[in-house]
Amino acid sequence: MADIWWKAHPHDLHRLADRVSSVYVERSHIDRDENAVVVINKRETVRVPAAMVAVMLLGPGTRITHGAVNLLADSGTTVCWVGEQGVRMYAAGLGPSRGAALLNRQAWLVSRTKERLAVARTMYRMRFPGEDVSTATMQQLRGREGARIRKLYQAEARRTGVPWNGRVYKAGDAYAAGDDLNRLLSAANAALYGICHAVITGLGASPGLGFVHTGLATSFVLDIADLYKAEYTIPLAFDLAQQGHTEERDARLGLRDRIAQDKLLGRIVNDVKTLLSPEDTEMPDVEVNELWDERVGTVQGGVNWSGTEGPPVPAASDPGMGDDHLAIIGPEFTQDTSSP
Repeated sequence: MADIWWKAHPHDLHRLADRVSSVYVERSHIDRDENAVVVINKRETVRVPAAMVAVMLLGPGTRITHGAVNLLADSGTTVCWVGEQGVRMYAAGLGPSRGAALLNRQAWLVSRTKERLAVARTMYRMRFPGEDVSTATMQQLRGREGARIRKLYQAEARRTGVPWNGRVYKAGDAYAAGDDLNRLLSAANAALYGICHAVITGLGASPGLGFVHTGLATSFVLDIADLYKAEYTIPLAFDLAQQGHTEERDARLGLRDRIAQDKLLGRIVNDVKTLLSPEDTEMPDVEVNELWDERVGTVQGGVNWSGTEGPPVPAASDPGMGDDHLAIIGPEFTQDTSSP
């Protein structure tokens, strides 16, 4: 049986594949009680075994103690500071006992032209159901995507009666350029990037190693977000513009509600893992601490290898999240209007 966390060997940690995918916490206080984090709000108190959580998403109104962060880090749990329902990604911290299999796989795929093109084609295939893209070049795929998005904008304009005069946006400022519709699109897209960023970070993949996009620290975030814009942010922006809701907050809250309703978080998890994992295979289980070897791949870390060769060990384990997601949301804050 594993010892308490600060004495436990990394091999005693639960496999990440066996964990709850994510715990989203909002309007609550998070503290530590031995080997569990305790989420407290005015309505309830919830104990969460730290080793059973792959990523903890801290939403608005959340406070967390140093002890809780320390425990989560020792347990190899990613902690992300996000907006409501994860629609913004502000910061993240990762514990030292986390596997790197998905990241290694991503780097291997993105650094080989044939494999990178195959992943990019899979991404476009997800956007073009029923179309054969198995032999398409990147130039052809970009052309098809441009035509698809242009038709989608025109169809949404006809559906809602909102005039569409082309896409205008200012990079780095989601609400600075274009007409009301363009600003709503930019704001909704920025919110979508946030939840995709949180999922990618929580899985242990790299936000910067993109397959279609490249050159940005969030290239893979843009890749993944593009899978959902036609279904989420574009219709939402036209709906809001039709209703006269033109503030950035309207886009953010509207997307938040649709994400929660459709459980998009779990879908993003599955899509990322599908894109990066070998088809119809499971990444093998492994030791947490390993050393690279040019002949056998990896050997066990944490031992003295003086005068020994050491046997080969399996490749790194899948650090990904499972399919279970938990949300703990405290009651709305109320302002005390009584006289002092």
